[in-house]
Amino acid sequence: MKVLPPKPGCIGAVVEQAHVQSLTSAQLQDLKELAYRHKLVIIRNVDLPDAEYVAWGRRMGKPQQYFQDHYHHPQHPEIFVSSNVPMDGSKVGVAATGRFWHSDYQFFDEPLSLTSVFPKVIPAGPRSTLFIDMVAVLERLPKHLRTSLEGRNCFHEAVMYYKVQPGDMDRAIAELMQEFRRLSPGAWHPAITTHPVTGEQALYLSQGFTKTTTGKNRVGARGSAR
Repeated sequence: MKVLPPKPGCIGAVVEQAHVQSLTSAQLQDLKELAYRHKLVIIRNVDLPDAEYVAWGRRMGKPQQYFQDHYHHPQHPEIFVSSNVPMDGSKVGVAATGRFWHSDYQFFDEPLSLTSVFPKVIPAGPRSTLFIDMVAVLERLPKHLRTSLEGRNCFHEAVMYYKVQPGDMDRAIAELMQEFRRLSPGAWHPAITTHPVTGEQALYLSQGFTKTTTGKNRVGARGSAR
């Protein structure tokens, strides 16, 4: 396994010559450490069948099934499918997900610690998947903005991004939103969080899911963030 560190001022280590199916437990731990340190790891030249991809994910940790099953791969519910490409002539997953800056599962009390993305079809044009270093964003904030965020908690929810399904015909929007909030009521997290492994502080806000903040030094917010 060969590791290429990111360029100065950038995120993302690149891993080459990695046969992911046969990586040792120590090497898998090294991948996690690279992700913690560099925020992003790109593993080149990997082509796994879906079942082997899930098996690899189980070696890395405990895959989280998305709380809405219409996003699931039909044979492997651990895989969240973002696609407009039919599988065997049938619609699979949901198209056009994540059209905004966000952090996965930030609207739950326990956000995901790591996310694995396995692109199969990459469209041309400006709709690329991009990543940003929120540690660096926090460090570059003007002092008055950072001061205004210290001690604040933010509420995150995803109800406004509910994808209407064929079975929702003739159902009221209010009913759909109520049902979504029952499954995902939202979560409070500190606006500035501390990474549990590296100890780095990061800004924990997003365009997509952050809705409101508390006053400074309020208590009672639940959960933690990456």
